[in-house]
Amino acid sequence: MQICVIGAGYVGLVTATCFAEMGNQVICVERDPQRVARLAQGEVPIYEPGLESMLRAQLASGQLSFSAQLNSGIRRAEIIFIAVGTPSGEDGSADLSHVLAVADELGERLEHACLIVDKSTVPVGTAERVEQRINAGLARRGKRVRVSVASNPEFLKEGSAVEDFMRPDRVIVGCEDERGRELLRRLYAPFLRNHDRLLCMGVRAAEFSKYAANAFLATKISFINEMAGICARLGVDIEEVRRGIGSDRRIGTHFIYAGCGYGGSCFPKDVKALIRTAEHEGIEPVILRAVEARNALQKTLLFQALREHFNGHLQGRVVALWGLAFKPGTDDLREAPSLVLLEALLIAGARVQACDPAATAAVAARYPEAVQSGQLVLSESPYAVTQGADALVLVTEWKQFRQPDFPRIRGAMRMPVLFDGRNIYEAEQLAELGFLYRGIGRPASGSCKASAA
Repeated sequence: MQICVIGAGYVGLVTATCFAEMGNQVICVERDPQRVARLAQGEVPIYEPGLESMLRAQLASGQLSFSAQLNSGIRRAEIIFIAVGTPSGEDGSADLSHVLAVADELGERLEHACLIVDKSTVPVGTAERVEQRINAGLARRGKRVRVSVASNPEFLKEGSAVEDFMRPDRVIVGCEDERGRELLRRLYAPFLRNHDRLLCMGVRAAEFSKYAANAFLATKISFINEMAGICARLGVDIEEVRRGIGSDRRIGTHFIYAGCGYGGSCFPKDVKALIRTAEHEGIEPVILRAVEARNALQKTLLFQALREHFNGHLQGRVVALWGLAFKPGTDDLREAPSLVLLEALLIAGARVQACDPAATAAVAARYPEAVQSGQLVLSESPYAVTQGADALVLVTEWKQFRQPDFPRIRGAMRMPVLFDGRNIYEAEQLAELGFLYRGIGRPASGSCKASAA
C-alpha cells in the first residue's frame, strides 16, 4: 500500500518504519528540515531498541523515505496517518492544535479521496472535528471528494515499541465505513497472522479506549504504591504482598510493582486529559484525581527518605543516582521521577553523581549550570558514580543495574547506604554485605550510621 505518516516523532517513526518493514511504500512527513535530513541519513533522534537498524534497512530498500513537503507525502497515499504530538495544555487537557493544523492543511492540499487515520492520542470527538475541517477545506476549493477519518490508537511501550508494533496484542480500529475498516484490516493483516486481534468499533469508542487503558494501568501503579505506604508503617514487605495478590488471575502480576512513581509521555498526560474530559461533562473524576495525587506524592519519597536518613542535612553530601530516564530502554525524561529527586537534591546542596545508559546527554542539556559548577556529574559507568558516595539511589531499573558487583560498590562508597526505588534487590543479601538497605514499602535492613554533616 501507499502510506503517508505525518509526524516523525516517537509514534510516527515507529509506525512508518514498521509499515515499511512489511512491504508498504511509506513516506514520513516532518516539518523540521534538519530532522528530515538526519533521518534520511539513518540517524534516529530517539533511543528505541531495534528502531535504527530497521529504519536504515528500509531506507536502503527504498520502502521508506522522509520529506518536509506534505504534497509529496500525500500525492498517492491510500492511507494517511496523523501522528503528531498532543501535549498537555495549561489546564491539563490535550492540546489538539497540531492535529487540527494538519487537518486544515490536508483540506487545502488533498486532491483525491483517501482514508485519514488518527494515530495520535486524542480525546473523544477529535476524528469528527478532523473530518469536518478536511471536508470543509475540500469544499472551499470545489473538490468533489470526501474523506473519512478513522481512529487507530497506538499501544506502544517505550523500550519495546518495535516489538509491540510488529507483534501487537491487539489492534483497535474505530471506523464508521466498511471500506475504511477493510483497508485497515488488509494493512494490519501481516502483523496478525498468528492471531486475529483486530478489534473494530466505533470511532469514539476507539478514541476513548486509549485513555481508558492508560488510566487503568496508572491506577494499578498508584494502588500498589499506596499499599506500599501502608506496608511501610505496618512493618510488612510489599514484595510479599505483591506476590500474594498477583497470583490471583483476576489481578495478575503486571503493573503492581511498588516504586518511586510513573512518568513518561503517556500516563501523566492521558490521566490529566481524562480528568479534564470528565470535568467538561460535569463528572467528578474521584479515582483519577487520587491516581494523579498518589503518583505526585510517590515521586517525592526517595528525597524524603534521604533527608530523613541524613537528619535533614544534605548540604555537601554525595548522592549517586542509577537511572535517569523514566523507564529502562529509552532516553525519555518526560515526567521522570528522577527529575523530582535530582532537582530536590540540587536545591538541598547535595552533590549528585548520576549514571544512565541513554539519558545523560538529555540531563546535561537540562541542567547545564549544575554540570558546569560540578554539582552534577554525569557518567555512563555505574561504578564511577559510586566513588565517594554517601548514598546510592536506584531510580530506573536498567538491566545493567540488576546484578552489580556489590562488594566493589561498597568499597567505593564513603557510606554503604542503598535506596532501592524499584525494589529489585534482595534486602537480606545487601545487609549481609554491609549495606543499609531501604526499599519502597519494605522494612529497612542492615545498619549504617550517618557521619556528622
